[in-house]
Amino acid sequence: MCPVGPRGCGGKMAAAGAMERSFLEISGAERERPRHFREFTVYGVGTVNAVVGAVKYSESAGGFYYLESGKLFSVTRNRFIHCALHLPSFCKYLLNFYMSGMVVDTGIKWKTSGDTLELVEESLDVNLLNNAVHLKFQNCSILPGGVHVSETQNHVIILIVTNQTVHRLLLPHPSRMYRSELVTESQMQSIFTDIGRVDFRDPCNYQLIPTVPGLSPNSSTSAAWLSSDGEALFALPSASGGIFVLKLPPHDLPGMVSVVELKQSSVMQRLLIGWMPTAIRGDQGPSDRPLSLAVHCVEHDAFIFALCQDHKLRMWSFKDQMCLMVADMLEYVPVNKDLRLAAGTGHKLRLAYSPSLGLYLGVYMHAPKHGQFCIFQLVSTENNRYSLDHISSLFTSQETLVDFALTSTDIWALWHDAENQTVVKYINFEHNVAGQWNPVFMQPLPEEEVIIRDDQDPREVYLQSLFTPGRFINAALCKALQIFCRGTERNLDLSWSELKKEVTLAVESELQGNVTEYEFSQEEFRNLQQEFWCKFYACCLQYQEALSRPLALLLNPHTSMVCLLKKGYLSFLVPSSLVDHLYLLPDENLLTEDETAISDDVDVARDVICLIKCLRLIGESITMDMSVMMEMSCYNLQSPEKAAEQILEDMITIDIENVMEDICSKLQEIRNPIHAIGLLIREMDYETEVEMEKGFNPAQPLNIRMNLSQLYGSGTAGHIVCRGVCKIASTRFLICRDLLILQQLLLRLGDTVILGAGQLFQAQQDLLHRTAPLLLSYHLIKWGSQCLATDVPVDTLESNLQHLSVLELTDSSALMANKFVSSPQTIVELFFQEVARKHIIAHLFSQPKAPLSHTGMNWPEMVTAITNYFLQLLWPSNPSCLFLECLMGNCQYVQLQDYIQLLHPWCQVNVGSCRFMLGRCYLVTGEGQKALECFCQAASEVGKEEFLDRLIRSEDGEIVSTPRMQYYDKVLRLLDVVGLPELVIQLATSAITEAGDDWKSQATLRTCIFKHHLDMGHNSQAYEALTQIPDSSRQLDCLRQLVVVLCERSQLQDLVEFPYVNLHNEVVGIIESRARAVDLMTHNYYELLYAFHIYRHNYRKAGTVMFEYGMRLGREVRTLRGLEKQGNCYLAAINCLRLIRPEYAWIVQPAAGAVYDRPGASPKRNHDGECTTAPTNRQIEILELEDLEKECSLARIRLTLAQQDSSAIAVAGSSSAEEMVTLLVQAGLFDTAISLCQTFKLPLTPVFEGLAFRCIKLQFGGEAAQAEAWAWLAANQLSSVITTKESSATDEAWRLLSTYLERYKVQNNLYHHCVINKLLSHGVPLPSWLINSYKKVDAAELLRLYLNYDLLEEAVDLVSEYVDAVLGKGHQYFGIEFPLSATAPMVWLPYSSIDQLLQALGENSANSHNIALSQKILDKLEDYQQKVDKATRDLLYRRNLWS
Repeated sequence: MCPVGPRGCGGKMAAAGAMERSFLEISGAERERPRHFREFTVYGVGTVNAVVGAVKYSESAGGFYYLESGKLFSVTRNRFIHCALHLPSFCKYLLNFYMSGMVVDTGIKWKTSGDTLELVEESLDVNLLNNAVHLKFQNCSILPGGVHVSETQNHVIILIVTNQTVHRLLLPHPSRMYRSELVTESQMQSIFTDIGRVDFRDPCNYQLIPTVPGLSPNSSTSAAWLSSDGEALFALPSASGGIFVLKLPPHDLPGMVSVVELKQSSVMQRLLIGWMPTAIRGDQGPSDRPLSLAVHCVEHDAFIFALCQDHKLRMWSFKDQMCLMVADMLEYVPVNKDLRLAAGTGHKLRLAYSPSLGLYLGVYMHAPKHGQFCIFQLVSTENNRYSLDHISSLFTSQETLVDFALTSTDIWALWHDAENQTVVKYINFEHNVAGQWNPVFMQPLPEEEVIIRDDQDPREVYLQSLFTPGRFINAALCKALQIFCRGTERNLDLSWSELKKEVTLAVESELQGNVTEYEFSQEEFRNLQQEFWCKFYACCLQYQEALSRPLALLLNPHTSMVCLLKKGYLSFLVPSSLVDHLYLLPDENLLTEDETAISDDVDVARDVICLIKCLRLIGESITMDMSVMMEMSCYNLQSPEKAAEQILEDMITIDIENVMEDICSKLQEIRNPIHAIGLLIREMDYETEVEMEKGFNPAQPLNIRMNLSQLYGSGTAGHIVCRGVCKIASTRFLICRDLLILQQLLLRLGDTVILGAGQLFQAQQDLLHRTAPLLLSYHLIKWGSQCLATDVPVDTLESNLQHLSVLELTDSSALMANKFVSSPQTIVELFFQEVARKHIIAHLFSQPKAPLSHTGMNWPEMVTAITNYFLQLLWPSNPSCLFLECLMGNCQYVQLQDYIQLLHPWCQVNVGSCRFMLGRCYLVTGEGQKALECFCQAASEVGKEEFLDRLIRSEDGEIVSTPRMQYYDKVLRLLDVVGLPELVIQLATSAITEAGDDWKSQATLRTCIFKHHLDMGHNSQAYEALTQIPDSSRQLDCLRQLVVVLCERSQLQDLVEFPYVNLHNEVVGIIESRARAVDLMTHNYYELLYAFHIYRHNYRKAGTVMFEYGMRLGREVRTLRGLEKQGNCYLAAINCLRLIRPEYAWIVQPAAGAVYDRPGASPKRNHDGECTTAPTNRQIEILELEDLEKECSLARIRLTLAQQDSSAIAVAGSSSAEEMVTLLVQAGLFDTAISLCQTFKLPLTPVFEGLAFRCIKLQFGGEAAQAEAWAWLAANQLSSVITTKESSATDEAWRLLSTYLERYKVQNNLYHHCVINKLLSHGVPLPSWLINSYKKVDAAELLRLYLNYDLLEEAVDLVSEYVDAVLGKGHQYFGIEFPLSATAPMVWLPYSSIDQLLQALGENSANSHNIALSQKILDKLEDYQQKVDKATRDLLYRRNLWS
């Protein structure tokens, strides 16, 4: 079995582990929504309506536990079915409002009300779906004991007996509903899920009870069972004292329904002659009618036991159909004369079977004003004879026995006493010699009167009384609300919080509806308000009492679980601890308590008992005001010792009955009060230095760990444990309160006779100060058990998860976000369900004493162990912080804040963890400064507390700094995520003082300060923080971030004016890198760098920057705006160099490919600010002012071209001067092209060729070409533009060409040549002005051009004119200053060209025209030769004369 918790049961009082303790009732279903029942009507074919005057059966209930419900690895573990039979008058109410949320072990519970059967399947491990049904039987009433549940390997079979019919319901067994026995889901389907498919009229599973003579029409009992062959058998008493048994064949085999009557025959008489009284011989009379039936199945037979009206117990064998035994119960009743004369009523019979001990029979003999339990063991002899072995007789004075349950060792009994109060007791019938029953402390009804102080609001006080957990159940409040609203239609499927709002609205509406006066005093309104709230409270109290009426006991023999089935809900019994047992035990029980069970030392045990008596005397003397005083002192963080002292003063003052004397008298009986008090304190103290294991043992197989992880995982189990903890905390709070008062009394007496010599100081310093924290601890646990958790929106959960991930706490099981169930939870229930349960179960089964497969589920042991360990986890002074972590992880910030406030003044454990979590609460509520203060206070505890150690633990396990610095790092990250930069700066600043010489931490913290100053726009503070960063790498990163951020914010003045001491080159490098890495038109890093250098009078650097900027603009920005900026950049660069002395007015040509033109990469894509290494073999080029002026001129021309021709924008930016000339010519900007050629000393040939081509196009073009030409003509500066009708665009173009030829003359007349060549190449006749012009300068070249283009006739004419000109005829048109003469300079003719012409003409001798032309030339040449000859002779003559 599982071990029981070591604390809370320690010391010498731990010897009481085997003693019989009292039990506590824990009720459930307080805050659940009303259960949704699916309703089905069972119509009995052939049934008739009930006759007037028929017996009305009382409400009853029962249950069924699966056979393997106590096995640890069974699919039916902790699972059961319960049912109830409801009265018609109350059935409808329960249908709507019944709350049956409390579940224990696996089984079935039922309740009946004559015509409605309520079936509910529950589980402690999982939440079952579709687990509640109502079966309404038409025209029938279910008999007492008429519901029996059995299980087979494949089915769960429910047998139902009504006064007219019998029914068999076949449902799937849980082991057949799931794919494997490994249950891992938190929700599962119930066996009732598919009950709607059941055919209630199936003749195989339904039968009318035949009309048989002698069958009692008003049976008060019945029984049903399943035979080993699968037959369903139903036993009913006959009017003649026998038993009718109706048998249905197995559901899967054909067969006939049969009825057998078991009656006492002469055979029986013969069998029983000699030992059976003569009064029962012969046929039975009406007084032999059975009052209670019970069945015990053995192999292929069934023993039917009948307790009859004649006080005799009869045993029948169904197989042999004979009575095997008759025993007179009056023989065991001491005074039976009156009973023997009267027919028995109220007798009850129960069976209990133990495989090792056999069958036990429990008989309750009812008599006026008293009753008796007789326990027998069935003994078999030879020849199939049986007898009863009397074990024990137990007597009780309670009058009305509602139910009792029997085990092989104990009797559990349920009574109603004379005051209609529920009484439950149990006793061990074998070993309890004194016959002393052990009490069960029932949950009391809420107090009838609510006390309201003058300073309290009646509404708030009543709402607190109604909705405090553990007082009223949801069903009672719903019913009261319905009645109070006089039948008003309301949606009563409400949650706990919604119900609270509805109640408030209903009472306030009722109050407003009864106010007849418009004005009344505040006191009158308060009285009226209190009246209506009191009326509603009384209504709730009535329904709470009605729903709390018990119907039956439900005992699981496999787990020793005992439940109490009540009219409106289910409660269960848990064992009380020794201290609670002694404190709550009635006086008569305390007097007979076994001292050796308390302690091995009898004197110590007596001292403890006397001490408990003193405490009870004090507790009984405490008034309501005194109790409230202690509660409020704890809640208001005042000293409990002072409150106890004041209460003692008040008790002495009002002591009329001399209670104080009785207490002092009892104190005299204590031999060693100090030891007894210390023992009691140690027993109640759950403080431990050992932490519980966190998680299951990884050595266990996965299926075992997963199976154990579901153990007690349902909401019901959590409620049981948490309500048990609340009960313990409430009781222990009273014990500690009374103990404090008693210690104050001891100090007041100051009598060494009582305390012993030298013990006064010890009592004052030790015990008193140990009791006060104990009192406060239990007050805190009780507060948490009554404080409801808050529903959390999904976005809040997600935000919380983000914060936890920053803290690297998301892997903690205590911090998983809660998925709320439908019913609200207290924060203690939340903690148990989400965190504590798995820790406790893992701990319980980490080192089992026996193999887990053999481990049984003993409920008293398990719930005691779980409760003890749970109290350890909740104990404020233990090192574990799981409870606080759970509240933080589930966003219960208000509750966590209140908890820490209640904990802080007196508990010095986990102080740092509490301050940290309180800081998180303040963060959520928007109180940042308080949060920062808490975080700083928590820093001093780093390295001392487990939670803070886990907080600073790195994910990779690497420790990079001191623990405190790691803590600051986590908190800074948290504040950063929350978005509180001011707090980040404050905390980082304070952390710097603790970093000392740790330069890495210093760098981290100062980087953090820089970042958040920068984020907030504190540029100067950010720069100051940057300069103090000791890590150069971090400093450079921050500097880069500063530059980028200020540029993006356009706060360039700050960026330029910062001094950058020892950081100048780094800043320049960063800005340059950014400038070369980002888009030129969207970022202004070049302009920033220009301003940076200008501010520092570094004009050469500024000029270099702007020249590079202009180069990149031309190359990368192919827009008009880019060309404009390029020109401005070059102008700025020129201005910078003009500010420098001439000898220094130069810059280095920026390398085009070294920095940003990397192969295969775009310069616009690198945003990391890094530069590639420049090639080492590049040639450095120096640019002087003249070079910059040229580039500026080129830039202006590019802009001009772009403005004139938008299509050239894409190529103009990066074009060279030669390329620009071509582009300008194409655009018709001939003046600009000529200017560019002159600037860069380029030939004008492209200009003239281009202009000539345009003239050709105009000459042969249409009107459209003429119209377009005026645009580019206007862009060129003509000397005078003639725009008359006689002047066309073509004429103007030719005139422009003529002007250029006249204006721009060069050697060799190159431009004329290229123009004529262009014209002739296009087959255009040469204009006369061009011919005349070229004849003057180079007639020979003109001749050669004619020859090149086969213009023979023109060539002939030219030769003819040229010869005439040489001879003196028109020589001025050929540029010949002196024609041929003996006195003139020598002249010449292009004989080679003329020879070529003659040859060309002679090649086609058949062409007469050519022959004529050739003859013409020859004639001219002949004439020329004659004149040359004459001139030569004259020249020679003259020379001779001169000589």
